[in-house]
Amino acid sequence: MKSFVEYSSNSDFSIYNIPFGVAVFNKEYIGCCTRIGDQVVDLATLYDLGYFEDIEGLDDNIFEAYTLNEFIELGKPVTHAVRTKIQELLQEGSTLSKDEKTIEDAFYDLDEVKMMMPVHIPNYTDFYSSIEHATNVGKMFRDPANALLPNWKHLPVGYHGRASSIVVSGTDINRPKGQTKPADVEKPIFGPSKQLDFELEMAFIINKNTEMGESISTREAEDAIFGMVIFNDWSARDIQAWEYVPLGPFLAKNFGSSVSPWVVTLEALEPFRTASPVQDPEVLEYLKFEGDKNYDINLEVYIQPENGEQNLICESNYKHMYWNMTQQLAHHTVNGCNIEVGDLYASGTISGSDPKSFGSMLELTWRGQNPISLSNGQERKFIEDNDTVTMKAWAEKEGVRVGFGEVSGKIIPAV
Repeated sequence: MKSFVEYSSNSDFSIYNIPFGVAVFNKEYIGCCTRIGDQVVDLATLYDLGYFEDIEGLDDNIFEAYTLNEFIELGKPVTHAVRTKIQELLQEGSTLSKDEKTIEDAFYDLDEVKMMMPVHIPNYTDFYSSIEHATNVGKMFRDPANALLPNWKHLPVGYHGRASSIVVSGTDINRPKGQTKPADVEKPIFGPSKQLDFELEMAFIINKNTEMGESISTREAEDAIFGMVIFNDWSARDIQAWEYVPLGPFLAKNFGSSVSPWVVTLEALEPFRTASPVQDPEVLEYLKFEGDKNYDINLEVYIQPENGEQNLICESNYKHMYWNMTQQLAHHTVNGCNIEVGDLYASGTISGSDPKSFGSMLELTWRGQNPISLSNGQERKFIEDNDTVTMKAWAEKEGVRVGFGEVSGKIIPAV
């Protein structure tokens, strides 16, 4: 396929992508959109001009909504048809390519829009599904010879997080405050976190509601997943170390998480499927699956100090995940837990076997023992005030590139 919209060969937003998001156009109105190259396309305007009139089930202009929830709730038959129609419209020689007035009304340069949260997130779950990450953490905080807890290879470990503090890329994050207990003091102290960290993650978004008591099998799971985003699960390691026993993370996590603004559909990621790691011991029946359920998605993390340049500190890949999305959703619902449209399920920190692929400062610096050197001569054990952390994700195969853009967040001082 070739588009009438010109874009560079390394653009994340090729005609093979067609992601979905929500934008403020010209500081005037909010609507749902897609992106091709560096052009953001107003879908509400295309709808009003009749470009989607042949799609069954798309009876109202839900692209005028402030989130994608209404659109994705229509289900895969409708959302897939819309994506395919957009692909057709963006090709050379299409009806749209010759409609100069509509192009003028519906196409915007990136600097003319502000990206918003793509979905309203009713519920958020964070998994812990990278065996390399879980092993690294186990070596640091427990017995290096028995790094994984006994349940880890039998089920996708996870916890319910805070949905209200998930924000879109570009939103500043205040350094969190809380209790910590340094090793050299008898009693806990209160103050800003001194070990603020990022966690490199991907997340998937749900397109349906279920009733309490219903379960979703690994075979059915992909029909319930609309698409994916990049996810930065900001973490205060010193607060977490003191609070997490016995019930897990609390203030160490709920102060903020960041997501990329573009939701990339599973259909766009189809060419990049890859085999999952071998799971040993064999999983229980409800966690078994067929086919390739992992995705070959390249990941990068950068740190940019104030008034400095970006420093590439991590190169990883989503294909390393031990537990895949279908298993995560099947386990999440096997007890009858109901899900809602817009629910977000994060992967947990993504680390590979190479130290350069570790997806957190905790691992990259090995709990601060091996600081990272930046190009300006500074060192980092953890994230400092006014540092900006940027994560990028893309898949590429046989000349086809589909990417997520980036998720970026700046840490500002505690209030």
